[in-house]
Amino acid sequence: MSALTAPGFPEEAVRRRARDGAGAAFPSRSDYGTTLFGAGAGAGVSAAGVTAETDLIDESRLTPPVFMPLRLEKLIDLGREPLHTDVDLRTRIGGFASALPLYLSAFGSTRVASTDLGLAASRQAGRLGIPMVIGENIVLMNGYRSGGGSSGASGGALGHGLLDRILAYAEAAENVAGDEAVGGVVVQQSTDDADAEVWNLVYSDPRVQPLLRSGRLGFELKVGQGAKPGLGGMTVLGAQAAAGASAQYAIEPVFGADAGQFLRSGSPGTFTAEILSRQIQLMRNNFPRARIWVKLFPGRDIAAAATAAWRAGADSVAVDGSEGGTGWAPTAFLEQVGIPLGECLLDLQSAEARRPGASLLVSGRVWEGSRVVKCLALGANAAGLGRAALIAVDEDPVAGLARLVESIEFEMRLLISALGKYRLTDLDPQDIRLPRALRAAAEAPAEALSAYLAGLSA
Repeated sequence: MSALTAPGFPEEAVRRRARDGAGAAFPSRSDYGTTLFGAGAGAGVSAAGVTAETDLIDESRLTPPVFMPLRLEKLIDLGREPLHTDVDLRTRIGGFASALPLYLSAFGSTRVASTDLGLAASRQAGRLGIPMVIGENIVLMNGYRSGGGSSGASGGALGHGLLDRILAYAEAAENVAGDEAVGGVVVQQSTDDADAEVWNLVYSDPRVQPLLRSGRLGFELKVGQGAKPGLGGMTVLGAQAAAGASAQYAIEPVFGADAGQFLRSGSPGTFTAEILSRQIQLMRNNFPRARIWVKLFPGRDIAAAATAAWRAGADSVAVDGSEGGTGWAPTAFLEQVGIPLGECLLDLQSAEARRPGASLLVSGRVWEGSRVVKCLALGANAAGLGRAALIAVDEDPVAGLARLVESIEFEMRLLISALGKYRLTDLDPQDIRLPRALRAAAEAPAEALSAYLAGLSA
């Protein structure tokens, strides 16, 4: 078949749509459940037109000053010249003590995370003393626990249940020596999970009480995900499971009537500032001993949404950039919807000051130290490891994540020391130099970003 168009036109993509119809709006169906999407998984171009390899965080530079008064203070305190080993990386993340300004982002119910990799990540995070978020839909897909009781829609066939991951983390964390209990487990709940009363199951479970008593249990309200803002959960079901779900979800034969597989779409939920505030207050009333987190997608009103959550009493607001998240979604969402993390952080600088102790957590293509330090300098309290953590435990289920974190920690200490600072709270936007065209972003972010992005597309 000869080409009908000039070079550069996506003719094969058009032909695929002509063959497959609505199913062509998604990545290859063979990748469902086994491939982590987001983070430039499609064409590698963000909604703003910035390639994943050249986003604002990557393009910015950390800029040490010549004169370092805080290093002088540290020198006087130590009685010697400070070293990078003197940088204190201990912090508090959403109400939890943490050994590092890192946490594990939610993996959710993908087949990748539901295998032994999910348990391996839980164990290593517990030993590292960093918080871990356990994603939504696990009870619905895998059941509350493996091997009996409260099975999910798949009868537990996809892998380990929610309780298995919680206990794997808790058992590993109990072996961490120290004067203060560090880390914590945060259980995420989506609109779908609410019907299964996931938080009630966890909060009332005697096996989870040690975490609760030590202040290391939290619940996260999921408003959305970075890779697919504005969408609810999407899964691919066989004919029998699809028939059983048709009363509650949109069931569509987008892969063809004869494929034997159907797209199941759930609602993302409906939020206003008032609804979000009331939901947080309800969480506080119903689960008074748990930390309260809120997960936001990268919306254009992200600063207002974060402000509303903090005002209502959230211990933490977690924000995915459009690079974050691993969800199955149409490629149009993965490539063209949402705001990259760097731009989110600039937008969040206009948010109302959060109360003492409340945190801003961010995620999206975090895998090395410089990206973490830049996020911290731009206002985040910690950065989340998502697909990087899964890749690390896939490489080595026993120590891969620990070695990844070791490398990030080493880089962070060197970078922060090079800035003449020795506490995380001393980092600030002055430590970041944006590209020349963006240096006015702090005063006029919308105008500066528009001019910059227009230049990229010229």
